[in-house]
Amino acid sequence: MIKRISRPDVAVIVLTRNAGELWEQWIEGVQRQTIQAGRYLVIDSSSSDQTVQQALAAGLEVYSIAAATFNHGGTRQLAAELCHGAEYLVFLTQDAVLDEPDSLELLLAQLTDAKVGMAYGRHIPHSQASLIEKHARSYTYPETSAVRSKADLEQVGFRAAFSSDVYAAYRANALRSIGGFPEHIIVSEDSYVSARLLLAGWTVVYAAESAVRHSHQYSLLQIFRRYFDIGVFHASEATLLRGIGKPDKEAWVYVRSLISYLSERRKRLLWLAALQTLVKLIGFRVGKLYQYLPAQWCQTISLQKAYWQAEPNTWEHSWLYGEVSKALAPKKLSVPTTLLKPSVQVLSSKPMGAIS
Repeated sequence: MIKRISRPDVAVIVLTRNAGELWEQWIEGVQRQTIQAGRYLVIDSSSSDQTVQQALAAGLEVYSIAAATFNHGGTRQLAAELCHGAEYLVFLTQDAVLDEPDSLELLLAQLTDAKVGMAYGRHIPHSQASLIEKHARSYTYPETSAVRSKADLEQVGFRAAFSSDVYAAYRANALRSIGGFPEHIIVSEDSYVSARLLLAGWTVVYAAESAVRHSHQYSLLQIFRRYFDIGVFHASEATLLRGIGKPDKEAWVYVRSLISYLSERRKRLLWLAALQTLVKLIGFRVGKLYQYLPAQWCQTISLQKAYWQAEPNTWEHSWLYGEVSKALAPKKLSVPTTLLKPSVQVLSSKPMGAIS
C-alpha cells in the first residue's frame, strides 16, 4: 500500500492543449503519487478533444484560455499567480508521465534546502523512442544529480542554467524574488528563470533520482521550427546571454557524443543524425537573424504563433500579459473549488475580481 503524504503547501500545475492519448496516463501517474498536493491546476488552451472533460472527471481544477493567448512564460506566470498561496509550485507538461509513485516526493525533497530555488527531474524516453532521441535524453539528463550555483555560471556560462519545465518544482518565494516567469518569451522560459535564480544567489538542482517519462519524435520540419524558435530566444535575450556566456561550444560536444553513441549501436543512423544536426543549425542561425525577416515569415516558420503578436490586441490578451499582477494584488486570491466544477472557468469571460 502506497503511503500518502499531505502537502497543502504544494500546487501541481499542467498546461494542456489537446493532450491526446498520454493524458490518461498523466492523470493516473499523478494520482499514484505519495504526495497529495493542495492544488491540482490545469490551464487549458481551448482543447477540442476530451482533455478538459477527463481532467474534470479526475477532480482537477481547470481554467481555459484562448489558444492564441498562450505564452510559455506568461501562461506559467498566470498559473503561479492563481496558486499564490502555495509555497512550492510543480510544473509538468501534458506528455510527461510519472511512472514511479515517489517521483514528486523525491523532487520536492530537493527544496528542503532553503538555498534551492528550483529543482528539475530526469527524463526517461518512451520505450518506442528512436536511438537518436534516447541519446538526447541520456546526454541531457544523465544518471548523476547536480547542484548548480552562480559560480557555475561564471565558469561554464549559460549551459549551467539549463533546466526543464517539463518536470520542475519551484520555491514560490524564490520565483517571486526574480519577478516570476517572463510574460513574453518564445521558448526556454525555464532556463531563463534558472539563470535569473542563479544570478540572484539561489541554487538549482538536477535531481536524477526523480524521473518522468518524456520524449518526442520530431519531423525535420518540426526540428527546423523548434530550433528557429530557440534562435529567436538567443537573439531576443542577447543581453542576458552576454552576461553569462554562450552555449555554442556545448552543441559540438553533443554532436561528438551522438556520433560515438550511434557508431557503437547503429551506424546506418549517422546520416540521419547528420541531417538533423544540419537542420538544427540552419534553424538556429535563421532564428538568430529573425529581426531581418518579415514578421509574417517569422510567424509562419515558428511553432509559437501567439508570440508574434507584437502588441496585445484584445481585452483577454491585455489582461493575460499586462494586468495579472494588478488584478491579483495584494495576493489574496482564493478561488473556491466549487466554481471550477463541473464547468470550466474561462479566463476571458470576466474580470478576475468576479471570481475571487
